[in-house]
Amino acid sequence: MPRPPQLAPTAAAIRGAVYSSLTDRVDPSQEIFPLHVGDTYLEPPPQCAASALTGAADLYRYTATAGTGALREQVAASVSSRTGQRLGAEDVYVTAGATAGLAATLQALVEPGDEVLLLAPYWPLIEGMTRACGARPVAAPIGDLEPSADPEALIERLDGLCSQRCVALYYSSPNNPTGRLFPAAWIEALALFARRRDLWLLADDVYDLYCYAGEHRSALGLAPERTVVAYSASKAYAMAGNRCGWLIAPQPAMGAIQKLGTHAFYSAPTFAQHALARALESADDWVAETREAYGRIGRRTAEILGVPPPDGGTFLFLDVAACLGEGGLPELLERCARSNLLLAPGPSFGPFPTSIRLCFTAAPPETIVRAAQRLAGLLGEAGSAAAEAAAATGGRAR
Repeated sequence: MPRPPQLAPTAAAIRGAVYSSLTDRVDPSQEIFPLHVGDTYLEPPPQCAASALTGAADLYRYTATAGTGALREQVAASVSSRTGQRLGAEDVYVTAGATAGLAATLQALVEPGDEVLLLAPYWPLIEGMTRACGARPVAAPIGDLEPSADPEALIERLDGLCSQRCVALYYSSPNNPTGRLFPAAWIEALALFARRRDLWLLADDVYDLYCYAGEHRSALGLAPERTVVAYSASKAYAMAGNRCGWLIAPQPAMGAIQKLGTHAFYSAPTFAQHALARALESADDWVAETREAYGRIGRRTAEILGVPPPDGGTFLFLDVAACLGEGGLPELLERCARSNLLLAPGPSFGPFPTSIRLCFTAAPPETIVRAAQRLAGLLGEAGSAAAEAAAATGGRAR
């Protein structure tokens, strides 16, 4: 055990600024393009705004640590209608965002020395959460597999990485950061793999309402005795600041996860629970309009950058290897930041040293278009410079 002023090794092993360490490089007097963090330019549904909730009863009191009974019933009904599974309030845990829910899940299910298989690219915080438990994250890169690929190819890759110490498998679909929607056959294969290898299956479904090409396939019901699914009001209803999400999990895992959550964040904010209840009651039209708007700007951004459009979610993940010179990705990100473009570095999402992630909902659509055009210009300039340097050094620019 480290003594003051030393810190625990698990803290030292976790990344600090996973989305950008270059925010101090921008010029605040000019327009800033904050594409590095997954947020939205939209306000939440009007009925969920702070001004609409001031008269709610017990707004400033504690709730039950698992969430109010009425809200858990609402969540169960909503998820049941979307997945076809019969769920009750006992299957739901309302958390301080999906982040807190997944952190409590790992703390409840993973021990020091265990391994967690992360389908990569992955949401960056899951790696740090795994390390915080004293476990080892194992990246399983699958970005090169086409959606039409036989699920056996996916499972063969996972089998080669899954050791006897592996206890859990994590994936997100629609994926953060790629925007890919995993085919139903893949989700079914992952559930069978988890059961065969005796793993917990952690499904990150926070973007399930935002699919633009194809239908979302939930893992619920495929291996119910070992599946935990995370959802987020931040992503579903533009309420990132409220810190509210929920988990669907089996017993007795649910009881253990709730114990860890109680000792970490106690309960989700009462205000946020009221807002989520309003959204579940009456925000279907808002979600449909938002989905259309997100899909439209996602396709436009992809068109400008010359990459395939996203299947879902709010991100694009670009391999910019052809644009990198001697300074590699850090040099390119620095150049972008000095042009007021903030982007997330590929290594935060797994073994992707030549990639970047951008969020196409982090600012209004007209701002995103200007940002994409600026980025396209910078990448074009950098690519030309890298090609010239490579030619001058006989192809050894990097």
